Amino acid sequence: MPAAALKPLPTQSTARRGVVLDLPYAPVEKRPLPPGRPRDWYVTHNRRLKAMRLAIALLDSGVYMPNQARNETIRSAADLIGVHPPSDTTCHMVRALMRYSR
Repeated sequence: MPAAALKPLPTQSTARRGVVLDLPYAPVEKRPLPPGRPRDWYVTHNRRLKAMRLAIALLDSGVYMPNQARNETIRSAADLIGVHPPSDTTCHMVRALMRYSR
C-alpha cells in the first residue's frame, strides 16, 4: 500500500470553529394524554418525561456519568430548565436513564 494512502483525510474541527445550533428551539406541540387510564399511569408517564428532560439537560451541561449526578446536581438542573424540583424517585430514574443509554 502506498504511503499516500495512509495519510488521514482532512476533517473539520469544532475546536477552531464554533458549532452552529438551530436556535431558537421550538418545542413539539403538546397533545392531551389518552383518557381512561388509571391515575398511576399518568403519574408514571409524567415522571418519565421529566426524567428524560432532566437527563438531557445534565448531558448538555457536561454530566455524563450517573455517579456524577447526585440529587443536588439533578435538582439544580431542574431549576435551570424551569421545572419543579424532582423527587428522590425521579432522581433515581434520571440516573437509570443515563446508565442504560450507553
